[in-house]
Amino acid sequence: MSIISTDISKAVALLTAEDIVAIPTETVYGLAGNIYSEKAIKAIFETKNRPFFNPLIVHIPSINTLPNIVAYIPKKAQLLAEAFWPGPITLVLKKKANIPDLITGGKDTVAVRIPNHTTTLELLNQLEFPLAAPSANPFSSISPTTAQHVETYFKDNIKMVLDGGACTSGIESTIIGFENDEPIIYRLGSTALEDIEAVVGRIEIKNKKEISPDAPGMLERHYAPKTKTILTTNIKEAIEKYANKRIGVLNFKSQIESNSIKLQIVLSKKGDMAEAASKLYESLHQLDQHHLDVIIAERFPDYGLGKSINDRLQRATA
Repeated sequence: MSIISTDISKAVALLTAEDIVAIPTETVYGLAGNIYSEKAIKAIFETKNRPFFNPLIVHIPSINTLPNIVAYIPKKAQLLAEAFWPGPITLVLKKKANIPDLITGGKDTVAVRIPNHTTTLELLNQLEFPLAAPSANPFSSISPTTAQHVETYFKDNIKMVLDGGACTSGIESTIIGFENDEPIIYRLGSTALEDIEAVVGRIEIKNKKEISPDAPGMLERHYAPKTKTILTTNIKEAIEKYANKRIGVLNFKSQIESNSIKLQIVLSKKGDMAEAASKLYESLHQLDQHHLDVIIAERFPDYGLGKSINDRLQRATA
């Protein structure tokens, strides 16, 4: 029997009873639980097989509830929240004492955002607590962008996936921390660097940290298909190298002619980065199911969302 449902009241009941529920956001589906329930938070880590040192993102319904979670809001954090929330930006801020260390990987900061998804905002507004919700996939696997992806991963482990359709942004939120009140990018994501800099000025990127990461998504290998995946600027050369293998190809905008290719997916024929980002994980899921020997992915132009897509592909191939 399917665990997928559109019943928000059922999700409210399960979450209130300290169960975990997969929820939709504009970025990817999340595996959600009450941030104040040790039982629920441990279940998230255990279900995902995620290391406890890797912090979770707290999802809140409105900017007015931010002071319940964080102790201090730098001026530039306020500017970013006002410019981009609800939306795919996560802010890492000094936490209030009542936020459990289990959520924050033992750190004195907490990652928080308001998702831009009507179903999940309706859910959050009906709950008396915020939700922690990392991506609803086994640790380091491809993130889920449909309810079906989550059901495939966890149908025997969770009671419900709240169906909100396919995720529109398709890659995780951009995560921004603060050092001496100045913003630092900890994870590239669905909000382009250039759009953020238009609000707060030039911003440093520190998005790799294997030991005690400051935010999710900083580990070297992540978002990875089971199939061997390589990232290249020269697809044709890579195809020649693997000519005797079952090859899958992931291109930005143009089709490659080759008899060696078993399955080829073009992310955006019109060269639209946002469309490519929205289809990235769905396409990796498709390629991963075709029993290929290798997936050859094309490196994107290194600007705008291309930077974020390259970040995901690099971690998928690490």
